[in-house]
Amino acid sequence: MIQKVVRKANLKDFSEVKANLSYWLSKTPEERVAAVELLRRQYNGGSGRLQRSARVIQRS
Repeated sequence: MIQKVVRKANLKDFSEVKANLSYWLSKTPEERVAAVELLRRQYNGGSGRLQRSARVIQRS
């Protein structure tokens, strides 16, 4: 099971956030979209489409 981790930090003093922000701002929009797509594929699997599910509420 994956546990959620939440950290609070003052963004003005948090150098890791600044480093991450400057890294991603140095990338082109295409590179950023490619990174998000890679994360999406890792999370949802390799399929190109999202899974759909339907639930039958009442049969007639």
